[in-house]
Amino acid sequence: MSSHGRALPGEPDEPAETNMAAADRPGALPTVDFAVDLSSHELLRRAHVLDALGSDWDPLAALSGEEAAYELLYSGLSADQQRVYDELVSAGVLPRRGDGHAAA
Repeated sequence: MSSHGRALPGEPDEPAETNMAAADRPGALPTVDFAVDLSSHELLRRAHVLDALGSDWDPLAALSGEEAAYELLYSGLSADQQRVYDELVSAGVLPRRGDGHAAA
């Protein structure tokens, strides 16, 4: 029994009718299968994303630019910043880059 004095589902002192499936309970409404197919919406969403990126979008160049930005972000750290960076890498918060130390 729960701490509030009520029986939890499946406990012996719970009324038998509560253990019944919802459709088998007295006065239960019939169930209806409900399904939504979002595949056409997903294709439309992807088309809009690619349209927004434009025809000149180069995913390899974008990734390369992102890597360069990370290298710049973690460059020129003070000793204290380097210590925090190393702690974050060892904790798995930041990915290990090169030898695991920020570029000087």
